[in-house]
Amino acid sequence: MNSIKDKEIVAGIINHNQKIVNSFYKENFDSILRYINRQINDSQLCEELAQDVFIDFFESLRDFHYQSSLKTFLYSITKHKVIDSIRKKKIKKILFSALPNYVVESLKTVLIDDEVEKRELQNKIAKVFSYLPNDYQLVLRLKYQEGERVQSIAQKLALKFKATESLIFRARKAFINVFKTV
Repeated sequence: MNSIKDKEIVAGIINHNQKIVNSFYKENFDSILRYINRQINDSQLCEELAQDVFIDFFESLRDFHYQSSLKTFLYSITKHKVIDSIRKKKIKKILFSALPNYVVESLKTVLIDDEVEKRELQNKIAKVFSYLPNDYQLVLRLKYQEGERVQSIAQKLALKFKATESLIFRARKAFINVFKTV
């Protein structure tokens, strides 16, 4: 570990020395991008994550206490960004594929590490459903769990299309409100 060079780099970045910032970025960007690419197969997402890594790295340098090399610190941030991204993707894919997008977005902060947490979240969703009026439960299940189209739901409930859309909208809103309080 070359701590003298690391200290010079940290001081330069903290003091907004653009030459040092650019040099560090150019020196490390490609290797960080390759590391992320090995974990995530989405070039656009990889590019965004790499940018986020450097933003987080530069912002957290004031708290860097040289317990490791700068590269180790940078790769640690990268590893955590990749893990967070994979978790967010799993949340969307596994648990919430049947739920509206805005519900998924509001739940992104939930980290699901193992089966126990998955079950707890599934139980919470079931509990939320139990608090909803029966018509809300029915339309949400038909729309998001069974994948029915609004027109089909309208026919099953003997409602007009617009009335069914409105009912689904209110049911979604109620779901989110109850989810926040349960």
